Amino acid sequence: MEVPAVNLKAIVLAHWLLTTWGYMGPWLPPSYAWGNFTILAVGVWAVAQRDSVDAILMFLTGLLLTILTDIVHISLYYPSGLSDTLRFSSGMAIFSLLLKPLSCFFAYQMYRERGGEYAFSLGVLGVAQDPSAYQSIDHADPPRPFPDASSKMAPPRPY
Repeated sequence: MEVPAVNLKAIVLAHWLLTTWGYMGPWLPPSYAWGNFTILAVGVWAVAQRDSVDAILMFLTGLLLTILTDIVHISLYYPSGLSDTLRFSSGMAIFSLLLKPLSCFFAYQMYRERGGEYAFSLGVLGVAQDPSAYQSIDHADPPRPFPDASSKMAPPRPY
């Protein structure tokens, strides 16, 4: 089954609209708007830089992080008395949250199309990808903890 092509502009526009509507009610703190609109600005950067792997990776990472922060914001600040405006605003914030995993999937597909690797590397925490870094267990090489003293080069002559 082939994944349908979704335009990054449509993803950014949909989340911008849902974030704007979700923030209409006074029930969410300013950190909700700051977090979501910052990631949408990174999404605009990913739209402008069509070949940038870094831009789409940062957008994908930001979407993943805002899933977590949106869960915290909505669960802590959900309003108790719901007027029509609060009902609409909370519904749009929840709909934006529910749409983000699908947006992450499409952003990951775009990341791969732009030349990104399938697996993420965390540097020191990542697994080595170099095949020469692996040691065969079929042949036991003797351990050489210290260099051979006889093969040491002579020190350079002073001037």
